[in-house]
Amino acid sequence: MSNSPILETQVLISGGGPSGLMLANELGMRGISCILLDAKPSTAFNPQANATQARTMEHYRRLGFAHEIRAMGLPSDHPTDIAYFTRLTTYELARLSLPNAQEAVKKIKDLSGSWSAAELPHRVSQKFVETVLKKHAEKHPQHSIRYGWRLEAFTDHVDHISAVASSIDGSQSAHIKAQFLIGADGPKSFVRHELGFSYEGETGVKRDYMGGQMFAVYLRSKTLMSMIPHPKAWMYVTVNPERRCFLACVDGHEEFAFHSAVLPGENADDWGLEEAQQRLKEVMGCPVEFKMLSHQTWTAGHSLVANHFAKGRVFLMGDAVHLFTPTGGLGYNTAIEDAVNLGWKLASVLSGQASPQLLRSYELERKPLAQRNINYARGFADSVGLYPVTEAIEEDSPAGTQERARASEHFNAHARLEFNIPGVTFGGRYDHSPVIVPDGTQPPKDQANVYEPSATPGGRPPHAWMADSSSLFDHFGMDWTLLNLSDEDEASEPWRKAAQSLQIDLKCLHLPLAQLRALYVKPMVIIRPDQIVGWRGDHTQAPEPVLRQLLGF
Repeated sequence: MSNSPILETQVLISGGGPSGLMLANELGMRGISCILLDAKPSTAFNPQANATQARTMEHYRRLGFAHEIRAMGLPSDHPTDIAYFTRLTTYELARLSLPNAQEAVKKIKDLSGSWSAAELPHRVSQKFVETVLKKHAEKHPQHSIRYGWRLEAFTDHVDHISAVASSIDGSQSAHIKAQFLIGADGPKSFVRHELGFSYEGETGVKRDYMGGQMFAVYLRSKTLMSMIPHPKAWMYVTVNPERRCFLACVDGHEEFAFHSAVLPGENADDWGLEEAQQRLKEVMGCPVEFKMLSHQTWTAGHSLVANHFAKGRVFLMGDAVHLFTPTGGLGYNTAIEDAVNLGWKLASVLSGQASPQLLRSYELERKPLAQRNINYARGFADSVGLYPVTEAIEEDSPAGTQERARASEHFNAHARLEFNIPGVTFGGRYDHSPVIVPDGTQPPKDQANVYEPSATPGGRPPHAWMADSSSLFDHFGMDWTLLNLSDEDEASEPWRKAAQSLQIDLKCLHLPLAQLRALYVKPMVIIRPDQIVGWRGDHTQAPEPVLRQLLGF
């Protein structure tokens, strides 16, 4: 070890899942260097998270690769419906139909209100998303993306981080000197453990579904899809008294992610192909031939947030600081927004544009958001997992018809509750952050299924489509944007000068349009690098104090 080379970088990232890779992209496009370590040989093999929310897609669009993500996963014409059944070959109970990838690109231009957005959600397995994130992270010449490497030890020396890393095969080791260390290393986070932080919240919640141990199988079957006598869906959920399960399409042809509840008294840690065959027979209502690509157990019923997100020069992101039951797909999407928030702040401090105090706002902004999203996910899990199922639901009888009608009413309502969530997706806010300049106005009520666009500082900017069919968001600068909606182009000049003196990259956008004035109310708006409204007001406001507060001074 003593003869190991000393590698120098600005940011050391432990963990190459979605948040670690997203952070590498955020830093890379701002000219900041990183070394990323992950013990896996490469990106995820198992499907894992299955839903990329619209806000996450907007961030991928900002980085220039949303179209690549949308082209992955299911074929562009494959339905993205969520459907509920007793068994997949018997009764259909409920269905939420959503636009497929082809339709999403066309429909987005016609949507308004809650769903006025630059991008719609996309149903794609995390394994595909990670390959795109990795490809773009590796394009930055200053980066070193190292799969098959593990962080062994680190020390925060107040003015820098020193760390030791080694390859998994034991053939290589390295000493690393970095300005900051980021733990994006999952629920069993080594970095969190070394900092002495712990999760707080609720765990071990028991539900018939999405509470307790789950058995996950990644499988390939050429016949499974043709055996389901119902219109195609993206996700198939079963509701019967024997066992609650779900099946998600991975490639739209023959690959599937299958998750089944483990019943009290069962130990799925020892399960293999024979048990997987039996579980799939239970969900289908008949035997199916398949090849098992992988299997594992995991635990649903977590609603956990770490007591701290940062200490000194060390920061935590993703599952290392919040652990969800995966209803609503909120764990992965929350992790992406952690990286978006932290990325521009690290870059601003490292390039000398911002006060180091700016980094304190990371925990102040992201911890309440994690708690909010955990609460939503818990509510969705209760709605789907605590529904009481009786034997009658599978009977061909008047009692069975009545029981299925009751389930149909519940699950049609539940599907909209869990899967049509513009409020959760777009409505997250940083109202009490010290690096948001409040204007005294009240933000709209936070609710899962309704999003009310608002330019009150602290939230996502209201979206609009421009006359040339581009999104307003496409015109924002890569870093800071001044949105000047007044008739006077020269009203931007004091802001341009103030930004120059502070050495920040401010794009001045003069758009004197009535539709934008109606959305933003005030004529002057500052949009942060993470596309959050930082300030709004009029031309009488002195620019420098505003910009200095937004930068943490």
